[in-house]
Amino acid sequence: MADNGVNRGRRRFLVGATTVVGAVGAVGVAVPFVASWQPSARARAAGAPVRADISQLEPGQRITVEWRGRPVWVISRTEEMIERTQNSDPGRFSDPDSEQPQQPAYITGPLRSARPEIGVLIGICTHLGCSPLYRPEPDAVDMDDWPGGFFCPCHGSYFDLAGRVFRNVPAPTNLEVPPYRFEGDDIIVGEDEESA
Repeated sequence: MADNGVNRGRRRFLVGATTVVGAVGAVGVAVPFVASWQPSARARAAGAPVRADISQLEPGQRITVEWRGRPVWVISRTEEMIERTQNSDPGRFSDPDSEQPQQPAYITGPLRSARPEIGVLIGICTHLGCSPLYRPEPDAVDMDDWPGGFFCPCHGSYFDLAGRVFRNVPAPTNLEVPPYRFEGDDIIVGEDEESA
């Protein structure tokens, strides 16, 4: 019915239809906007854990895997390497007991590893981000009583086979130990037992 030329039924229909179309439009705009907050597949993959087969890793060898765009070294230490690292004079290191938070809480002791024979370190010098050289042999670098480890030729920082930094070198802290866990013959870097 018309009241002073106004059709109330038609008005209610138009207001209702406009409201529904507006709500659908708002949802249509909101869905892609909210979806843009989610990280891309590439970003998720960049932070995802990586798996490395260590069954073929010979004692004394090192392999490199990439995690979050950084090199991660997995080192198979010989009994001799373990003994040299454990018996090094703690006074030679800036942080012999790993007091700085450069490793997960479950990584303790002078070897800084979950298993004595396997070391896992991020291969980036803590001074300016260079990549140190692997020199596991005793006296392989120009340093008195070198026990084996890593030498950064860029600015002269030295680290032992557990990634502990020597005193009086430019690097301020030990090499970082990423979270990791073992699964059969594989090592999973970027994931520990609790988050698995």
